Amino acid sequence: MKTDDKISAGIFKMINCPTILTGMSHEMRTHMNSIVAFSFLLNNTECDENERKEFSNHILSSCEQLMVLFDNFLDSAIIDTGNSKAEPRSCNLGRFMDDLLSEFRVFLNRDEYKDVVLILENQADSLNDIYIDTDRLTRVMKNLFQNSLTYTKSGYIKIGYTLSDSKAEFFIKDSGSGYMKCKEFLQTSNLNESLRRHNDTSTAINLTLARKLVTLMNGEIGIENNGHTGTTMYLSMPVRHVNKSRLSINKLNDINPKTSIAI
Repeated sequence: MKTDDKISAGIFKMINCPTILTGMSHEMRTHMNSIVAFSFLLNNTECDENERKEFSNHILSSCEQLMVLFDNFLDSAIIDTGNSKAEPRSCNLGRFMDDLLSEFRVFLNRDEYKDVVLILENQADSLNDIYIDTDRLTRVMKNLFQNSLTYTKSGYIKIGYTLSDSKAEFFIKDSGSGYMKCKEFLQTSNLNESLRRHNDTSTAINLTLARKLVTLMNGEIGIENNGHTGTTMYLSMPVRHVNKSRLSINKLNDINPKTSIAI
């Protein structure tokens, strides 16, 4: 089967779920109506600067949510084709997490998240370089973080990780209210039935993709309750440590001969 045919088959597998199609249609219409409505309000000459800023933020938020919805849906369908595979690369886990949290903090600067605090805890030894699929791991962490934001209007989101000889473990813990719904979508074997009980297409596709990506990387993903309604999502990934002597040799080989000094 050609690659294009496999992608089409993967998309068909996703859309062969009537509840997903209905939910996506509703989500798209909601966001598009929001974009049109707030764009119209922006043209109102009686609006002050603060109102215009608020309308612009609503438009930006709807655009972002539309793009995430489509990206998650299509990437999930592509994984179903069987053509995707893990692509580990050298990574310093400490720097990786610092970069990720810096991006999350920028997101939290918006007024709508002013009552949410982001905390990094249980940091592992950041001096170790490891091989891990950073692109897919980033996607999973972003999906889980976005998921926590959806259900945490005030309180905290904690992110942490540990590192052993053969395994990296991550968690995202929140004080929100989405535990029961997230548990349903993460563990369901019948997405149609779960969507009928919890009408939330974005969360369903978000967690479906996260689960597929973790499985693709030979990892495990799970969920526990945090307090009464809060959620802890955790994932465990196999890793290989970078050989330090090999790393030093590579660095020496990368020296530009034009700038090196002969002794």
